[in-house]
Amino acid sequence: GLVFGNGEFGFVYDDLKVTSIIGTLALNVIVFVGGLNTPMKHIHFAWKEGGMLSTVGVILTTVIFGFILNALLDFNLVTCMLFAAVVSSTDAAAVFSILESKKLKLKHGTSTILEFESATNDPIALLMVIILTDFIINSANGAPTALAVIFSLGQQIGVGVIIGLLMGKLAVWALNHIKLPEFGLIPVFILASFAITVSSTGLLGGNELIAVYIAGVIIGNDLKKGAEVSKHFFNGISWLAQSLMFIILGLQMFPQQLWPVFAASLLPAILLILVARPLAVQLCYLPFRQANWRKRLFVSMIGLKGATPIVFALIPAAAGVEGSREMIHMVFFIVLISVIIQGAALEPLANKLKLNIKPKRPED
Repeated sequence: GLVFGNGEFGFVYDDLKVTSIIGTLALNVIVFVGGLNTPMKHIHFAWKEGGMLSTVGVILTTVIFGFILNALLDFNLVTCMLFAAVVSSTDAAAVFSILESKKLKLKHGTSTILEFESATNDPIALLMVIILTDFIINSANGAPTALAVIFSLGQQIGVGVIIGLLMGKLAVWALNHIKLPEFGLIPVFILASFAITVSSTGLLGGNELIAVYIAGVIIGNDLKKGAEVSKHFFNGISWLAQSLMFIILGLQMFPQQLWPVFAASLLPAILLILVARPLAVQLCYLPFRQANWRKRLFVSMIGLKGATPIVFALIPAAAGVEGSREMIHMVFFIVLISVIIQGAALEPLANKLKLNIKPKRPED
């Protein structure tokens, strides 16, 4: 995408709205597939700690990093909070792929908590990005009241949860009772259910990520026939969505505009990794005194970013928020630095903290 989309071969792509739509759709697919692959036992184990990290943790990271950015950059406080909200969530695709590629099995259910957090924290981050973007765009009409913000959050979460539960249950009931003439139609039926979930949630003003994740969890755990073939099919669809998302994001980026903000992105990225994320996680773990300190330290230092923040950064850019183009480029480098530093540190840190369950050798 970076090579072909910026005029090097006579083709220039620059359409923030189309990129935002495609990126958001791809993100919905990735979160849905994450739900399909999440065993219910993992949710029962991780919902308290993981739920705290994916909600309060995201909000705390946004607030802490927002004030840090306000001290470093020329943006006003609200724009800095928007910037912080964009990079506040961890990326499910990055966490899943790195844990799987390194064959890491962590003690105290640490990997399960990281996976649950990364799969469920995007909706809160997205809600904050949308609310802050609307606040900046409509600031001339006056700031929204606290009641209006609470109502918007309640509507987004409530509608998303209801439609996710309803569509998940309906899809499972239908597939368990309808005799389809071809086994391969089961994934197609689930894909249609996904499309209806996304469109109906959007029409009714709910959060699509919440809805598709809940629907995915229900379908993945309750489906009696065709579950395995469907998971393999949708894992392929997820890889396709990730590839499409990265290509379209690469097409949208212009390398000649990236390098001027590289130096300015280094300090914010390091402070996000070493200050904002660890402080937010440690605050979230205050109610969980039984949690091992090694586990808390590992979770606080591993907040992998991926393509999701870049997709989120397209929302204010497509809406015309001042400084949003520069924000996209800085987010690009923050994600890159996060993947390189935190991704590389994952296994050595787990070994140093004695959290890695090493496989037994055959002679053992």
